[in-house]
Amino acid sequence: MAVDTIIEDDRWQALALEALADRVAGAALSHLGLDAGAADVSLLACDDARIAVLNAEFRGKPSPTNVLSWPAEDLSPDTPGGMPLAPEPDPTGELVLGDIAISWDTCAREAEAADKPMQDHVTHLVVHGLLHLLGYDHVEDADATVMEGLEAEILAGLGLENPYIVADGAEGPV
Repeated sequence: MAVDTIIEDDRWQALALEALADRVAGAALSHLGLDAGAADVSLLACDDARIAVLNAEFRGKPSPTNVLSWPAEDLSPDTPGGMPLAPEPDPTGELVLGDIAISWDTCAREAEAADKPMQDHVTHLVVHGLLHLLGYDHVEDADATVMEGLEAEILAGLGLENPYIVADGAEGPV
């Protein structure tokens, strides 16, 4: 699998984002039992100005955010806390999953605020965005429990700590 990475902001080059995205997406898909070699994902690496425009256009929120996702198809479960549908390959055998955008500025601010290496935070956000492409969400508490648990498992497999555990050991968003 190769994530089709489009770098609009050169600061992303410092993280070797293309290689990071390929490794992280491959690990996440393998963890979920999906054929990473058949997956088709696009990743736009941009800045706050660009992601704010996208956030306004697609979500009606004219402000920057860390990551956005556009699933190729709606795989979300019928009931809160349920498992999403499995993506079906197209006639060529490809798993077309969708597109992700990630903002350098917001990611850098969040990583600094959480006292985490930028690479670790971006790894988390690539996993997070990919799970959204696969029908996972965190609006409802039951769905958040499922999605955050999967994120923690995938990140542990990549050697990273659970991002939902705060410094005192309590659970919560970081």
